[in-house]
Formats: sequence, structure tokens, C-alpha cells
Amino acid sequence: MNSRRVELVLSELENCFEQAELAYGHGMSSALDEAAHLIAFVISDEPTLTERHMGLEITEKQQHKLDELVTQRINLRRPAAYLTGWAWFAGVPFEVDRRAIIPRSPIAELLVDGFAPWVEADQVTSILDMCAGTGCIAMVAAMVFADAQVDAAELSPKALELALQNRTRLGLQERVRLVESDLYSALKNGQYDLIISNPPYVPALRQMPAEYGHEPAMALFAGDDGLDLALPILAGAIDHLRPGGWLVLEVGEAQQALMDVLPELPAIWMEFEWGGEGVMMISRSDLQTCESRLRSLASQRALHD
Repeated sequence: MNSRRVELVLSELENCFEQAELAYGHGMSSALDEAAHLIAFVISDEPTLTERHMGLEITEKQQHKLDELVTQRINLRRPAAYLTGWAWFAGVPFEVDRRAIIPRSPIAELLVDGFAPWVEADQVTSILDMCAGTGCIAMVAAMVFADAQVDAAELSPKALELALQNRTRLGLQERVRLVESDLYSALKNGQYDLIISNPPYVPALRQMPAEYGHEPAMALFAGDDGLDLALPILAGAIDHLRPGGWLVLEVGEAQQALMDVLPELPAIWMEFEWGGEGVMMISRSDLQTCESRLRSLASQRALHD
């Protein structure tokens, strides 16, 4: 039986992906990262390769399975996480498929530290994850904030099915409530100490690499400037945050558009050690300083829809 060392296969696959000119951005940022993820999936249950894997031998059977994944990655441009069915968010594995976008928000870096120093973890008893997708933010929030109940709001019934799978697998049925909701509509008078949201924010006319075509469009695009959901989320947070509460909102590449329409918004724009941009934190009291303008802009978006 033929077999080859992992180290050699990794190098070959990295070169193969580079020559294929793939697009990255679904939790991995390079050909090497994706090659390591696919090989790790074939030979282990870990998210990526470690030094101890390098001297292992890939069997003929494993190589055949890897070849099938590589063919789909290159020819069909399917993101690696959809090929393996797994993505890691804040070190926690989540089941993923085309019902929801692949977890990759830089919010993870802030979340694992409990959003310190702005948020006092022991004071947080209720959290909302808006536009929850796979449920990754909600689930990790429940782990980080041990005394909090978490609502995960999501418009897509299919994404909620996937979030249900993840909640069950992680044993968080008593801590995380899944809610089918168009933003705040089904939450009634729900009040939260912390609202976290990674909504769609890609401008509608933006040309995206083929890899993104495998993800649900409703989870990516948000109007001409990418703010169709961000503005209503900001306005609604005033009503759904408790006094002293905080909103964490990702707007990605729409950051400049938001700053253009709301230059007076006293947001704290976060910096990341591991990469990422367009994530803001803002307190309820600071949101109230712009309440009139926020509500006006949100109403205009609602009329436009």
C-alpha cells in the first residue's frame, strides 16, 4: 500500500491551491491554512495540523478521500468548511452547511475575553445574538457568560435548524433560546445587558469571489451601502438594551458608509490582534445621544424595503 508523509502532502497541496488562485476568507486566510484544514479533517478530528501530525503517513484510502475534497475545492470553488462540514469559532467546533454562512467573525477575539474592559461579565444576565446563523456567537456567549440566558434571533428557518443541531450537540438547550425573528420583531419587550450582532453588510452590487456564491445571499447582502440591517439594529438596541447595556455590531466593509451617514455616532471601533475590521461597541447611553437620527434612518430603510 502506498503512503506519504503529511509534511510532503501539505506542501504539495499548498502549491496546488496557490496555482488554482482560490479565494479565502471563510475562517482561513491562505492556501496553507486550507490545505492544513482539509488534511486534518481526513486524518484526525482536529481543526488543523500540528507539529505532531507532520511525520504521520497518509494512507492510500485517506489520500483518495483528500483528492475528492481537493477536486471540489478547486473545480466547484466550495469553501473548505462546507466540504468538511465543520468550522471553529473561538476554539469551539460548529457544524456548518449551506443553510448558514460559515462562522468567521473577528467578534470571537473580543467574546472570549468577555468584551473586557467595557463589559463586566458578572453583571451580564441576558444576551441577544442578532442574526444568529449557525448560532456560534450565541453558543460561545453562553459559555463565556456563565450566568446569562441567551436569545439567538434569526430570520431563516433553515439556519435555525442548523443552530438547533449545534445547540443540542453542545448541550446548551437550557441556556440558549432560538427565536425566528425579523430583527427585533418577535422579541417583543425583551431586555438585554448585551446585544451582539454580525448581520449581513455586503453592498448589493459588490462582486464576490465564486466561493461566496455557495453561502445564502440573504446572509451576506444588505442594500446598496450594506447598512439595511445595521441601521435598524442600532436604533432597536435603544429599546432592547437595559441601562448600562452594550451593543457589539459588526459592519465590516460598510464601516465608512456608516460613519458617513452617522458621523456623530460615538462608537468605539475595535482593533484586532488576529485580523478583522468594522466591529464597533457602543453603550445604550451613547446610542441615546443619536436617537432621533438613528430612528429616522432606520425608518427610511423600512420604507425602502
